[in-house]
Amino acid sequence: MKFIRLFFLLAVILVWNEIAAANKSALNRYALAKDTIIKLDSVRDRKLLRLKPKPGSQAQDTTKKKPTRGGKAQDTTKKRPVAGATPPAARDSDELTEKVNTTANDSTFFDEEHKMRYLYGGARVTYGDMELDADYIRIDETKHLIFASGLINPKTHRYTGRPISKMDKQEKPVTSDSLLVDYETKRGKVWNGSTEQDGNYISGGKIKKLKNDEVAYENSLLSTCDLPYPYTHFGIVITKGIAEKNRIISSLFYLEIEGVPLPIGLPFGFFPKPDSRASGFILPTFGEDQKLGFYLRNFGYYFGINDYVDVTTQGTLYAKGSYELNSNVRYTKLYKYQGSLTLAYGSHNYGLEGDPAQKDFNVQWSHSTSPNAHPGTTFSASVNAGTSSYYQNNPATTNYSLQQLTQNNLHSSIAYGKTWEGTPFNFTANLSHSQDLSKKIVTLELPSFSFNMSTISPFDKKDRVGEQKWYQKLTIGYSLTGTNKLNAIPENELFKSSTFQKRLQNGLQHQIPVGLNLNVLKYFQFNTSLNYNDRWYFQTTRKHYARGSLTGLDSMIVDTVPGFKRVGEYSLSAGTSTKVYSYLTFKNSKVKQIRDVITPSIAFNYRPDYTSLSYGFNQVAVANATVPYPASVQRYSIFDQSIYGGPSGGRSAGLSFSVDNTIEAKVRAKSTDTSGKDRIVPILQGLSFSTFYNFAADSFKLSPINFSGHTAILNQKVSISFGGVFDPYVVNVRDSITNNQVVRYTQRLNKYTFQNGNLPFLNSFNVSMGASLNPSAFKPQQANLPNNRQPPNTIQNMTAEQANKLALLNTDPNAYVDFNVPWNLSLNYSFNYNNDRLHSVISNTMQISGDLSITPKWKVQFSTNYDLKMQKFSDATSFSIYRDLHCWDLSMHWIPFGFYKSYSVDLKVKASILQDLKLSKRKDYYNNL
Repeated sequence: MKFIRLFFLLAVILVWNEIAAANKSALNRYALAKDTIIKLDSVRDRKLLRLKPKPGSQAQDTTKKKPTRGGKAQDTTKKRPVAGATPPAARDSDELTEKVNTTANDSTFFDEEHKMRYLYGGARVTYGDMELDADYIRIDETKHLIFASGLINPKTHRYTGRPISKMDKQEKPVTSDSLLVDYETKRGKVWNGSTEQDGNYISGGKIKKLKNDEVAYENSLLSTCDLPYPYTHFGIVITKGIAEKNRIISSLFYLEIEGVPLPIGLPFGFFPKPDSRASGFILPTFGEDQKLGFYLRNFGYYFGINDYVDVTTQGTLYAKGSYELNSNVRYTKLYKYQGSLTLAYGSHNYGLEGDPAQKDFNVQWSHSTSPNAHPGTTFSASVNAGTSSYYQNNPATTNYSLQQLTQNNLHSSIAYGKTWEGTPFNFTANLSHSQDLSKKIVTLELPSFSFNMSTISPFDKKDRVGEQKWYQKLTIGYSLTGTNKLNAIPENELFKSSTFQKRLQNGLQHQIPVGLNLNVLKYFQFNTSLNYNDRWYFQTTRKHYARGSLTGLDSMIVDTVPGFKRVGEYSLSAGTSTKVYSYLTFKNSKVKQIRDVITPSIAFNYRPDYTSLSYGFNQVAVANATVPYPASVQRYSIFDQSIYGGPSGGRSAGLSFSVDNTIEAKVRAKSTDTSGKDRIVPILQGLSFSTFYNFAADSFKLSPINFSGHTAILNQKVSISFGGVFDPYVVNVRDSITNNQVVRYTQRLNKYTFQNGNLPFLNSFNVSMGASLNPSAFKPQQANLPNNRQPPNTIQNMTAEQANKLALLNTDPNAYVDFNVPWNLSLNYSFNYNNDRLHSVISNTMQISGDLSITPKWKVQFSTNYDLKMQKFSDATSFSIYRDLHCWDLSMHWIPFGFYKSYSVDLKVKASILQDLKLSKRKDYYNNL
């Protein structure tokens, strides 16, 4: 019921918002700005700036008619634009420090008697750093005064050509209805001005520029909305105030919504207006958690150290003793590097009072370098590590993101790379971390490195003339890799010294591939290769049974034997492939031709049997069992626990077979197609079968038959992929009695299924279908861009705002809402079948996600998984509603059922300077526990 009441209240507020916005839009459509256009003469000009008139000066009426020359009105509509400066004859005895430059699109007129210059239509004035654009500008060169205003369009009745002024380069532009300024002292007055100051917008009322960079405001609106008449009108009205370089001090101010003043205000106020990073306190949010009690969330302090480094430290306190701490450091060096480091710690007690608290920590570090900082050298870091329960116990740190709350793995990587220009050599080193949150195990590489030589042709010449000789096509490469690894370590044992002593695996591996590719008989490709692999280890494994055991089944002892040991192995391969084309032509049909391209390949592979005891890589452990128990014998490899493992087992000498198919259709051009070109429509983009026959095996010589395929239908809008495995041998199902229970087991026979008149048995099969649909998917595709052109939305051409949105999208795709696309629908179907002759397992799921823009400002998002076999939705089902309130955002997220059942409603300001100004109502998932 609480959620229903909240939703009803929200609907009432939004309907009221839409009605008020519609009324304001209709009211402002034909609103005139006459009240803010002052009708000035020279007397009032002097009064506003408190100037005394000079003897002999006369007031000039500038509002009823245009200035005249010789007593006649001047026609200003036929004259060309004129630009110039004040003529020498018109200058006062006081010389200006800068030159006044003027231009006008319609006309300009200079009154030599009164030293007045008039500019009409697209007028522009520059004086030093000062810039002014308006429809009409009047310059009094005697008193150094400029008056500017716009024009009421007689057709649309809209006030256009408003003055846009900028007093210096560092100042933000000010748009106004009219203004009067002394261009030498830059003091003046603005009527109904509008300007932006670090995410805040000041509009309306009167603005007066004073000395020492001070500005006086009267009845001005301070808001986060950049529109002069915001559709979502929310702001603070400052009755009177003074703005200095980094602050605004006001007398009485009050809140105003939709033009309606509210009885909420203070007799005086202080509003920061920082022009650079400044240290200060971060205000907390207040609320109640059903498990942890009342809280003060995210209070802290921001340290603006300098323009290159800042630190944000925040904490959260709960009434029942739980707390959270986190600190974030951001750093950057222009054209060199940038990054951030976040350390977080939490202590929570979700149980009874007195129970031990659950302590969690998390470390996140991201670092990137500019490609031009050190050519040939790269360094990057992406670290996300911590306790497995951190995200579950600290959901507020992820903004309750379902994507992060349900993740099962954490990954980290710190990488360094070096290339030598003009050589085939490169070097990389990497520290990596992988963490399974469900099993609570960690795998670390401390570190791994590789030194590589890309494939070269040692017998080919750079200045070769003519075609390559066969021996010049010979290629060779080299790779050296080294690794120190801790594999699958429990979290609680990770920092024990004994873990590194007993569980650390290390080794070196050399790989040398040699290849030769030749064209034989024009239509055949002949490929041969020799691969040599040499592994170096500094410890091996020895296994034996404890003496005196009866069966030896539970008494195997594994010892680690230190000392250098190397193992080398090689393999040979030689094969050939070709392409076979077949066509099926139709004369009087829409389909002109169907083409099938078959690519068969066959290769001979050889590898020695390195499991033979003569190589010394394998040994035998024998248990000293007593009568009546037989002796237990186990063969093992001394490299079982080594980082790269031992050599491949079993001798291999056989043929590998594979066949790949692609089918395409040539469709006649439509009558509406002016190009007249036939279209190529893919029917089957790939269908392959592969297997291997080992002549050296004593039984089961034929390997299972693998097949896979993929294609796209409905004009490439729906993709389909499938695959599976066939078993060519007969398998019998047997029954046995164990502990008075019947147990079924399988017995594989060295006999092909076709000998019994059956087809190979389908062990597994999978198929997946996916489609991503939106209005652009149904529009004709644009022609490819020329090679020397890039599409406009490439990463290289992104603005800073676009780059920030992309970074946010990569971090959390649900945090960014694209209102430009009216609808999106993503469908993914997955079917999996597995049969081991005893049991068959089938999974059949459908994933649906999408969004719909009900209006240009309303968007609904949804995501769910449906199990077609179990006929139920998954716990990941969620719905979201977004409303763009221009300078505000309204969002509602709802997970209706499952473990993460929850909801939240947030109303917040878009401006980053007021990021703490928000209203939230939520019920978290862990309150259901």
